[in-house]
Amino acid sequence: MIDLDVHLAAIIAGDADAFARWLAGAEMPVRLSLASFAAVVDVEAVLQEALLRVWQVAPRFEPDGGANGLLRLGVRIARNLAVSELRRTRTRPVEPADLEDHHEVRASEPDPMLRRAIAECRDKLPAKPREALDARLHSAGADDDLTLAEALGMRLNTFLQNFSRARKLLAECLGKRGIAVDQELG
Repeated sequence: MIDLDVHLAAIIAGDADAFARWLAGAEMPVRLSLASFAAVVDVEAVLQEALLRVWQVAPRFEPDGGANGLLRLGVRIARNLAVSELRRTRTRPVEPADLEDHHEVRASEPDPMLRRAIAECRDKLPAKPREALDARLHSAGADDDLTLAEALGMRLNTFLQNFSRARKLLAECLGKRGIAVDQELG
């Protein structure tokens, strides 16, 4: 890799084109430095924030004499942002080898870690909400809610309240495990 600090003097002077040239070479190394965080943080958001911060601090940057000093600073900023995001969401990074295994499994079948977490959280649900959730899942859309409620000996409103409670409790349990339900379903 070439030393991207060749653009440093122009970047420090505020030359946006020089920063764009630096960015063209720096984006992928900074992105790759965040690979272990990919399963637990929004890497794209962290990357964009880190590169914006590099642009903001570049005029005050003082090279240490090593190659790619500004790039190393960008990697440090990105990783610090990712760690801050981990602390905020109470999740943990994944080892690169585990991440590769995870991607291989995900490409071929549903995520077994996610399935296990869902099953464990489902098992912690109170009885009635769990019954409502199970009835909906087992029906797979074949029966309407009134039919499901009657089969469970519930009024429709009670069934819907139990199902809503099950969804809420399940999402909370998964959230405590670092699984953002809206991202997994999106």
